[in-house]
Amino acid sequence: MIKTGPISRRRASSYLLGLAALTAGCAPKGRVVETRPTAAPVVPPAPTPAAPPPAATPPPAAEPVVMSFEEAVASSVRAVFTTAPAEGAGSIKVVIDPLIDGVTGYQSRATQSIQDRIAVIVKQEFPRYSVQRITPESLNQQPRVLIGTFTPVNSQNKPTGQRESYRFCLVMGDLKSGKIIAKAVRRSRIEEFDATPTAAFGDSPVWTEDPSVLAYIASCQSSNVGDPIKAAYIDGLLTAAMLSEAADAYDERRYAEALNLYKTARQTPAGDQLRVYNGIYLCQIQLGHVDAASAAFHDLVDYGLRKKRLAVKFLFRPGSVRFVADAGLSGSYGMWMRQIAAQALAAQVCLQITGHTSASGLAVVNERLSLLRAEYIQSQLNDDEPALKNRTLAAGAGSRENLIGTGRDDATDALDRRVELMPIDRCS
Repeated sequence: MIKTGPISRRRASSYLLGLAALTAGCAPKGRVVETRPTAAPVVPPAPTPAAPPPAATPPPAAEPVVMSFEEAVASSVRAVFTTAPAEGAGSIKVVIDPLIDGVTGYQSRATQSIQDRIAVIVKQEFPRYSVQRITPESLNQQPRVLIGTFTPVNSQNKPTGQRESYRFCLVMGDLKSGKIIAKAVRRSRIEEFDATPTAAFGDSPVWTEDPSVLAYIASCQSSNVGDPIKAAYIDGLLTAAMLSEAADAYDERRYAEALNLYKTARQTPAGDQLRVYNGIYLCQIQLGHVDAASAAFHDLVDYGLRKKRLAVKFLFRPGSVRFVADAGLSGSYGMWMRQIAAQALAAQVCLQITGHTSASGLAVVNERLSLLRAEYIQSQLNDDEPALKNRTLAAGAGSRENLIGTGRDDATDALDRRVELMPIDRCS
């Protein structure tokens, strides 16, 4: 038997207490106990998400319905007047800003007939509306305004290539709120549309892109319900009203009255536009004012050079580089070319002269013919101003840049058989 003293008993007691603490899971104060790290719990891997099913191929876009001319007009008018919000009680005034071709800005027999048809439908089916002519007086009442474009388009609904139908856009704007409040778009069969220009547009000798007309087109074609009406369009409304009256007077052969209206429109803030200059020139020609007509054509050329594009409707004999023999049509061509040559020389610009043809006929023949016609105009300009000889270039576009594109070869697509003169930076 081993004898223990007091010290041995204390050590044994301390040992027993430490063992008890260790087995209880906590170490005595002041001691460090080494333990093995506890293994992290095993987490099963997240299941791989199932792959989404392949997206279904969207069905092809439905082809727009091509209606008869009458159906397209009637459907558009009813859609616009039905969806336009009501406005209090009593009569609602609406004016029609004359509808135009959506590329050239021209008015035609068809656009005029549409306006007549709108008035009939509204009177019969929407008696709350009072349709009025667009005049400075009617605009003072801040009415609603109808604008519309009829545009020849191809199978992809674009105004290029072979045109197959007309796209009709009709929009109602509210001048009080300044917003678009209704819109409809329809398609019409191309053979039923009479695109013969009205006299004021068919007789116009010069065409170029005009900011005022582009603002009208954009307000119709590029707008959605709720959008603000294009500011450039609103700014030009007073001038547009005067030009509508002037064009009506010209079409009715009231040339002196039309001339006064065109000259008055020229004095308005939006009066620097092609329709004004064309109108003044045409009235001076019809009134037999030779010198005044020459001065007016000078303004037309100046406008085109400022806008970097001057398309002149030189009418050629079919398949020829000679002008038509009708003096009523070609009798002023000599004066036109003298004005173009003199101003191009004075401005020290280089001119690219590009001939165009309609879509009818063989493409290779049209390419060659368009170049020959450009070269013919080039030679005439160089004869008038020999110093231009090294400042002009001739090119042919065939029918690749048709504005109308119907290939009818009549008054409806005369602009496709044009010669364009475009200032360019280099002469070679």
